[in-house]
Amino acid sequence: MADRHLSCTGTAPGQVRSLARGALLSPFKQPRPDAGFPRTRLVLSGVRVDLARLAAYERVCGFPTGEDALPLTYPHVLGFPLAMRLMSDRHFPLPLLGLVHTSVEISRHAALPAAGEYELAVCVDGLAPHRRGTEATVVTEARAGGEVVWESRSTYLARHRTDARQPSNGTEHAPLPVRAEWRLGGDIGRRYGAVSGDRNPIHLYPLTARLFGFRRPLAHGMWTVARCLAAHGTPDAVLVRAQFRAPVLLPGAVEYAADGGRFELRSGERRCVTGEVFPLTSRGRR
Repeated sequence: MADRHLSCTGTAPGQVRSLARGALLSPFKQPRPDAGFPRTRLVLSGVRVDLARLAAYERVCGFPTGEDALPLTYPHVLGFPLAMRLMSDRHFPLPLLGLVHTSVEISRHAALPAAGEYELAVCVDGLAPHRRGTEATVVTEARAGGEVVWESRSTYLARHRTDARQPSNGTEHAPLPVRAEWRLGGDIGRRYGAVSGDRNPIHLYPLTARLFGFRRPLAHGMWTVARCLAAHGTPDAVLVRAQFRAPVLLPGAVEYAADGGRFELRSGERRCVTGEVFPLTSRGRR
């Protein structure tokens, strides 16, 4: 896999260009699990956090503001322009518009200072069949001082007709005790999109969501897991696994439930997000 190093300037205009390019190319994509995909690893060095933008993100997601360390989910935002660049590439086989975030796994090896400098790297790790289409796995790494301090694996689903069967998820756990009830405004998708750069139309307005088969916009998967982790709390060295099992429609009401290391977000009887938090020791072992 070849590394491609990018300039640290101009990432916001780059995101706009990536979204526009991905939107234009989306109708011509033919997703399938055995399709080719870009083997490039995009690398961005000298990344520093915009503290005003970080504070806006913390407010939208429910994290305390003004902390010395980054929220666990924030490096995903820092790496998102690179992910967008890869997923909008003409060689990426899944259409960017309508992609649904289905899972995320995050490892943080130590607290990440908000004033630190980081190197980010993003690559596509592969494609896999899903009962509703094809999933792509996108890997993001953050390095400081040459060491990997944070990494994630996200899966994104392109829905299309398929004969694939969904593998069993194993034994279902009993519902967790409710810790809080949250009423979500219809603007959450737009507010999160403004601070994260993820302006996929499926999250923004009823009209744009209907283009992809949903009657109302959907909350971003990364917003839902960030909101849960803000309420749950995590140690400095931690592994989090979360699945986005059902859409969270906006506006709406949800229940946040948690017990021990497990958490979930429910809408009525539906489990929309399920996840687990594990402490890490010895550089990644839990």
